Amino acid sequence: MNSIPRNEYPNPQFKRNDYEILNGTWEFEIDNSLSAIERGILNKEKFDGTIIVPFCPESSLSGVGNKDYMHSVWYKREINIPEEKLSGRVVLHFGAVDYTASVYVNGKIVTVHNGGFVSFEADITDFVTAGSNTVIVNAFDPLKTEALPGGKQSKEFNSHGCFYTRTTGIWQTVWLEYTPKAYIKNVKYYTDIEEGTVTVSAEVCGK
Repeated sequence: MNSIPRNEYPNPQFKRNDYEILNGTWEFEIDNSLSAIERGILNKEKFDGTIIVPFCPESSLSGVGNKDYMHSVWYKREINIPEEKLSGRVVLHFGAVDYTASVYVNGKIVTVHNGGFVSFEADITDFVTAGSNTVIVNAFDPLKTEALPGGKQSKEFNSHGCFYTRTTGIWQTVWLEYTPKAYIKNVKYYTDIEEGTVTVSAEVCGK
C-alpha cells in the first residue's frame, strides 16, 4: 500500500510530468484562543500533534478525529527543493482549505485565500532555497460565529437533521508543481460547429 494517501494527480486533464504530492503526515496544532502568532508559532520547533493530509481533522482518517469546534488550526511540514528545480518556477497548490488559508514559506507569508471549496495556488519560487524549506498553513474557520458561510455544516455541537459534521482546514490534495519560467497556466476551448473550428485561448504565466 502506498504511504501517501490520495496520491493521484488532482488535475489529470492538465497533468505535468514534474510534481510532488504533499499529502501524508504534517505537524498539526489547534488554536482556539487565536493567539498562535503572538505565541510565536511560526518559529515553533515542533507543533503539538500530527495529522494525515488531505483528511480534515474532524475525520478519523486524519488521525485527529476532533469533532468539537476548531476556530483556527495550523499545519507544518518540511519540503525539499532540489537545486536544479530552481531554474524554473515552484508552484504550491491546494485543492481546498476551509475557510481562510494563510500560507507561509520559511516564515514569510506567500498568500491568503478565502473560500472553503475553491482550489488555489501560490508561486513560491522567490521564497524557497535549494534543500529543506518549511511550509506552514493556518486555516481560520470560526463557523460558530456565523461570520462565514457554512452551508449544511452543523452549527450545533452534534450533527442533526440534514446538518453534518463540520469540516475544518485542509481537506483536498496539496502538491508542488515545477514549471518552466514561462508556462501555460490554463486553457479554454471554443468550438464553432458551422465553421468546423476549435479556438484555443491560453493563459500564460511569465514572459
